Amino acid sequence: MTLTDELLAELGEPGLEQLAGMLGTDVGTARWVLQAAGGIIVAGLARSAAYPEGAEALRCALDEHVDTDPFNSDVASLTRDGQHILAHVLGGQGVEYAAEGLARLADADVGALMKVLPLLAPMIMSLFADRAIKAGMDTRSMAADLRRERSAGPAGLENLIAGVLQGIFGDTVAPAAGREGAGDR
Repeated sequence: MTLTDELLAELGEPGLEQLAGMLGTDVGTARWVLQAAGGIIVAGLARSAAYPEGAEALRCALDEHVDTDPFNSDVASLTRDGQHILAHVLGGQGVEYAAEGLARLADADVGALMKVLPLLAPMIMSLFADRAIKAGMDTRSMAADLRRERSAGPAGLENLIAGVLQGIFGDTVAPAAGREGAGDR
């Protein structure tokens, strides 16, 4: 099960209905947006974890998300945490670029997506932190798991996610499987 699948399961139909309300759209479109946004966030995490210093920073950030419940947190603290996460994995302008790309393709409001993305990031981090702890992952296995996760992204959304990430980073999302560290570029 992918992190996005876990996120959908955790939110359930009530969570998707809330997301649809925030986006001013139907539940089906909200599900699509959540899958695409989750894929973008996971790809950003994979890109960060592809390099030793990024993987170590992610490991430290995951430690802060163990035993947290972002699904029942207040919106203000969840948003602050999410903005911090997104700034690290997508960069300051990357969040806006992702929101604009998703808004254009989902016919949704950019402002609404700028509010939704920071809510989703801590949820994904928490789910990944739980997975990493349960599996006893070190930074290398964490990076490998994120590469697998990225490869198993939402069906039919690969091109959208790749296009958004290309616009944000201007390069590939992460080194090819089996390559480690910036020295392999």
